[in-house]
Amino acid sequence: MERRLLPVKLDSYKPLREVVFDTLREAIINGVLRPGERLMELQLAEELGVSRTPIREAIRKLELEGFVVMVPRKGAYVAGISLKNIADVFEVRAALEALAAGLAAERITDEELEGLERIIVRKKKSIEEGDVAGFVQCDMEFHDAFYKASRNERLVQILGNLQDEIHRFRSVSLAYPGRMQDALEEHRKIVEAVAERDVARAQKLAWEHIENAENSLLEAVRGKAAAAGEEGEGLGK
Repeated sequence: MERRLLPVKLDSYKPLREVVFDTLREAIINGVLRPGERLMELQLAEELGVSRTPIREAIRKLELEGFVVMVPRKGAYVAGISLKNIADVFEVRAALEALAAGLAAERITDEELEGLERIIVRKKKSIEEGDVAGFVQCDMEFHDAFYKASRNERLVQILGNLQDEIHRFRSVSLAYPGRMQDALEEHRKIVEAVAERDVARAQKLAWEHIENAENSLLEAVRGKAAAAGEEGEGLGK
């Protein structure tokens, strides 16, 4: 099987088990290890250049955090993306993102606006080059910049608590055909509303942007289930 994970750096100040855990967790969040994929201890140990012991410890911890499920007599698998979890996360996220956009329209600085414009230019370039990973990175930076512009530290903290799930969803939804271009245009309109200090419009556009992201994610997840020939595979309940 093709190697997807790079050997871990053993000169880290962290204990090896934590480095392995962080590496596998990031691989799941970024979609390198996909929902429903079986985690083979020996294969992962070979790819990361470690023994099976820290792999086993990391998998147990990932199970506790909900990233991995253990199937009796079959082994460990990357947890599927639950439709209920999608609905719960996006319901909260839409409200928080709308709030952040509205506050940003009131409080953003000219320098921050310029920074958002620069990110949009980079996102357009990523689309032209077919660079999905680059677009995802820009998307993260765009939303983080909005959170910061809200000048509400508690709001930023709450959104930060959702980041792992949001990023995992983002990687899937943005891979859906046409979603990157749509997201770019939605972000452009949000920035225009914020620049015009139109609080109500910024909130409305931010809410719609998150709803569209959720719809793309649902279509992507359902498409994968249909392609696998199992309507419920990886979806949860």
